[in-house]
Formats: sequence, C-alpha cells, structure tokens
Amino acid sequence: MTTPLFRVDDLHVRPAASDAGEILRGLDLTVGEGEIHAIMGPNGSGKSTLGATLMGSSEYAVTSGSITFRGDDVTEWPVDERAKAGMFLAFQYPQEIAGVSVIQFLRQALSARKGVDLSVLELRLATMDWMERLGMDSSFVDRYLNEGFSGGEKKRNEIMQMAILEPELAILDETDSGLDIDALRIVARGIREVRSERETMGVVLITHYQRLLDEVAPDRIHILVDGRIVDSGGMELAERLERDGYDSFRAEPAGTGS
Repeated sequence: MTTPLFRVDDLHVRPAASDAGEILRGLDLTVGEGEIHAIMGPNGSGKSTLGATLMGSSEYAVTSGSITFRGDDVTEWPVDERAKAGMFLAFQYPQEIAGVSVIQFLRQALSARKGVDLSVLELRLATMDWMERLGMDSSFVDRYLNEGFSGGEKKRNEIMQMAILEPELAILDETDSGLDIDALRIVARGIREVRSERETMGVVLITHYQRLLDEVAPDRIHILVDGRIVDSGGMELAERLERDGYDSFRAEPAGTGS
C-alpha cells in the first residue's frame, strides 16, 4: 500500500502544565496526498488542541498514540523540525510581532524551510502576485507582522505564508473565524489557488461552519466530539450538522476517522 502523507493513530493528549484530564481521547486520522480533510466540532471538542499538537506545541503532552508524516514518526519532533519537513499551521489567532516586518519574517521562514536565502527584493517580487490575489496592498509586506492587522488581513497573511513556504501539509485552524463573507471568499480562493499550484499538498481544515466547506469542497469531513472523531463522510455530514446540530452525533459510537 502507498504510504499516506499524514497519519494519526490512537492519539491521546492532555495539557502539559497541569494534571487535567485528556482533551483528545483516541483520535485517528489519515490524509493522503492532495486531499482536503475537514475537522468539525463544537466548542471544547479538542479542535484547536489537535491543530497545536500536530505541530508539536509544548502546551500539550501526547500520552499515547503516534503522528506520522511521510512515513516518519514525528510524535516527538519539535515544532521547527516539523516545519522544515513541510508541515504548516495557520493559527486561529495569529500573534502580533512588533519590530519584525512581514517580509523579514517570510525571508527567515523560507530560509529555514527550504535553505533558500533570497534577498528582500527577490522575495518582494515573489510575494507581489500573491498579495494581488489575496486583495492586499503592495505595502503590506513592510508592516510589522500582524500588528494592527484586521482579522481578514491576518488570515490572508497566513494564506500568503502558506503559498510562499510551499508546505507538504497545511493545517488551517479555523481560518474562517471572524471573517465576513467577502473576506471568507478571498481566503477560500487563496486556498484553492495554492492547491492548484501544489496538487499534492494535503490540507487539514479545522472549522466550526459549513460556509468555508462550500467554498473549498473537502474530500472528507470528520466530526470531532469530546476528543474523538465520531463520524466521517462527505458533504452529507455537513448538511446533517446544519440541520440537526452536534447533538445528533453525541450518542454515536466513535468511528475510525480514517
């Protein structure tokens, strides 16, 4: 069998700094090359914990299970090693970094990711097309990272980072959060255009709402409730969710999520 791009097996996770109970309780997920998988769940279900854990956040401790990327067990890898290998996380709440411009940040990140030491001018030329596609002013890259950005600008900046860094796997944590419908469509178009140029890139799309799924069209949808994937399927799951809410999934036995 072909090795999947990304695989999570029986993942159990708790907060690293406390004795609190597990947030993820046996989660399974398999993503193939070029696939989009959407993770949907109510508040407190473990969605953002999943995104952070997949990228190696020190805030969470894996108590059992494994995370495999391109056949390598990356469960114990630090964040920077996962990023260099081709994993990318777009944050639900991107942090402001005063004194570091967008162009400086991208230059350092690209150098670490691909070992390509582009000049600021070369990188500026490379970003111009993406800024136009994402509705950004040409001066955007000279602003300090996320400082004073609107919610839409922060999310578009995350998509531009994804485009420039060319990851093999993109984990998008509630990229639609706080966006109006126009900004959502711009971000969704950016996701589609990045994938059109990188057809083998896998995407794990973490979201509350069906509206982003209508724009991006995932290959598979997984319902996450109480730290487990309880059902997996196609767009019919999103339609059922829209109609009946998450309560209709709570009484069901945990599925494999694969």
